Amino acid sequence: MKEAYVIKIGGNIIDDEEKLSAFLESFAALQNGAARILVHGGGKLATKLAEKAGIAQQLVDGRRITDAETLKIVTMVYAGYINKNIVARLQANGCNAIGLSGADGNAVLAHKRIVSGNTDYGFAGDVDEVNAPLLNTLLEQNFTVVLAPITHDKKGQLLNTNADTIAQETAKALSAFYDVTLIYSFEKSGVLLDAGDDSTVIATINPAAYRELKAAQKIFAGMIPKLDNAFAALDSGVKKVVIGKAEALKQLLSGNAGTTIINE
Repeated sequence: MKEAYVIKIGGNIIDDEEKLSAFLESFAALQNGAARILVHGGGKLATKLAEKAGIAQQLVDGRRITDAETLKIVTMVYAGYINKNIVARLQANGCNAIGLSGADGNAVLAHKRIVSGNTDYGFAGDVDEVNAPLLNTLLEQNFTVVLAPITHDKKGQLLNTNADTIAQETAKALSAFYDVTLIYSFEKSGVLLDAGDDSTVIATINPAAYRELKAAQKIFAGMIPKLDNAFAALDSGVKKVVIGKAEALKQLLSGNAGTTIINE
């Protein structure tokens, strides 16, 4: 099967003008014929605009509580400014991109997250289905798809959805059509033994090593959801998962940087 890359770009890169420009330039320069989908997060712009508008923001375990007013802000920022800014920059670099939210073409269907304990995440969405035939049709027309983390429930309700999860579910869905490599690119060099030392990258992690690292508390908390998503993707047909620094995208794809997650 033809190769496809599903690449998630982290919010800290989106917040850094210089790093974002360098990443998008290297992303656009990938010329090996593989299909490409870029999934982006939101960065800090939504929080800044919400605060300016006097809309209080709440986070529980790093996840945003999305009330009705916050949903308006994140939709405008994620599916609007950030998505179209990335598309325009890719076009400037010769990459014919098309930007979608989950509502466009029914790309990503989700449901409102069920209240857990005392936490109601509001209009946060958990993914039910990715429209792989739609994405495949666009990829076959040589479009690069840029996915914003706004989904819908097919009943008219938009939902704010975790971009890491969208990347994982998109990679899984596309594995019916492609040999898929899922890449989480962010500000760190990979999965680190010491969160404060970028030189302590773990080159390869399999399930046994992951269990040992977690038991020894050698993986910092923010990385655990990424690794859980990585193994879930491998269990569902994704060929390879790589986690690493956005600026080293070419090296991540060639296996010369970052952490490669394997299911053996």
